[in-house]
Amino acid sequence: MRVALLVLRLVCLAWFWPVTQLNSSHFPSKRRHKELYVEESTKQKHGGRVDLKMKKMDSTKSLLIKSEQLLRIEDHDFAMRPGFGGSAIPVGIDVQVESIDSISEVNMDFTMTLYLRHYWQDDRLAFPSSNNKSRTFDSRLVKKIWVPDVFFVHSKRSFIHDTTMENIMLRVYPDGNILYSVRITVTALCSMDFSSFPLDTQNCSLELESYAYNENDLMLYWKNGNDSLRTDEIVLSQFFIEDFQPSFGLAFYSSTGWYNRLYINFILRRHIFFFMLQTYFPTMLMVMLSWVSFWIDRRAVPARVSLGITTVLTMSTIITGVSASMPQVSYVKAVDIYLWASFLFVFLSVIEYAAVNYFTTVEEMKKLKGAKIPASFDATQAMAFDGCFHDNDIDLTSFTEVSSTPNTEQNTQSRNSTVSAPTEGTRLRRKHPLKQNLNFIMSNSYMIDSYSRVIFPLTYLLFNIIYWSMYA
Repeated sequence: MRVALLVLRLVCLAWFWPVTQLNSSHFPSKRRHKELYVEESTKQKHGGRVDLKMKKMDSTKSLLIKSEQLLRIEDHDFAMRPGFGGSAIPVGIDVQVESIDSISEVNMDFTMTLYLRHYWQDDRLAFPSSNNKSRTFDSRLVKKIWVPDVFFVHSKRSFIHDTTMENIMLRVYPDGNILYSVRITVTALCSMDFSSFPLDTQNCSLELESYAYNENDLMLYWKNGNDSLRTDEIVLSQFFIEDFQPSFGLAFYSSTGWYNRLYINFILRRHIFFFMLQTYFPTMLMVMLSWVSFWIDRRAVPARVSLGITTVLTMSTIITGVSASMPQVSYVKAVDIYLWASFLFVFLSVIEYAAVNYFTTVEEMKKLKGAKIPASFDATQAMAFDGCFHDNDIDLTSFTEVSSTPNTEQNTQSRNSTVSAPTEGTRLRRKHPLKQNLNFIMSNSYMIDSYSRVIFPLTYLLFNIIYWSMYA
């Protein structure tokens, strides 16, 4: 039975062997026909021309070792810094300032865009290379390796530019040296002193420091010394940049220890021309405009009062506008001194006319009281349009002349006679020069305007000389 089954299998094998050989002989021709079909379709698609580049093999395929395999990223724990447990790893810093976007006095901060470059060595990323060429990667590989955790001290806002891709570059050299560059815009605090505003100079700084690693684990330093800080041509609207200077120091935290800190120091000097046009020149014109009232007749009350009120209100508007664009500081600024001193001059010019008007009224009322006014005299005709009596408006010829009495003549004679020496027991009366001067001014109130035309301009000129010599 077993012999019969074996014979049957041999017969079947002998029967199907020619058929198998025939089919295998037809497979290469089918493959060749398929290649010819693809070639013909490619020719038709490209106008009868075969692109030779399509036949080349992609250089990024598995013929070369992948970057992660070349750098042996999976073989190491990149959550730990290089050389963990040993000395601090040195990290060089190089900064190129692209622009200073804005400087805000109200918020006391500045916004800067810069290229921040880090240099360090990580032997774990060393790779063999026959031509000693570096390899450059983008942000996708950065997330898989260790990079320094540098942050900006006293920063309010910061972000990495991401148009069209994240502006991050990583360059790895065969010996393990690494260049890590990132483009950042940061808004940081700048403690400004406005005591000399707007004739001030501000010192601002951008500070860099490692967040997690103190000086025992990471050492920050400027890679090329003073040449590590480079700037493009920066032009600001209100400031002139006098100097860019790098420096370094140490920062101490009670809970974590000492940290290396790098400083980007720059000095800003404010342009004064903008404030001369917007603040100082209008203020000077308002003060000089208030002096025009000294040449207007003292009887023209509406003209002088309206001029004084207009200049006062204009000065108030200027002071309010300057204060709105400045932070609410608790000390006096240089511009405040100038504005309030100018406001005082304008205010005193209004007070000056009030004194002139008052003394003129008192003087003329005394003259009217000393004369006998007839019943037919109309007081409204003798009043000027300012509401004050004036002696040149009154016809005093109709008034009865006051007769001289013996007592009057006696007083006149005694006044003209030589004053004899006082006898014993006679009380001497002291003269009051202040009262006499006041009576003289009241009787000659027009002289106040004459003196004010000289005193006000000279005093304001002296104030300007002292002010600009102190702050300019």
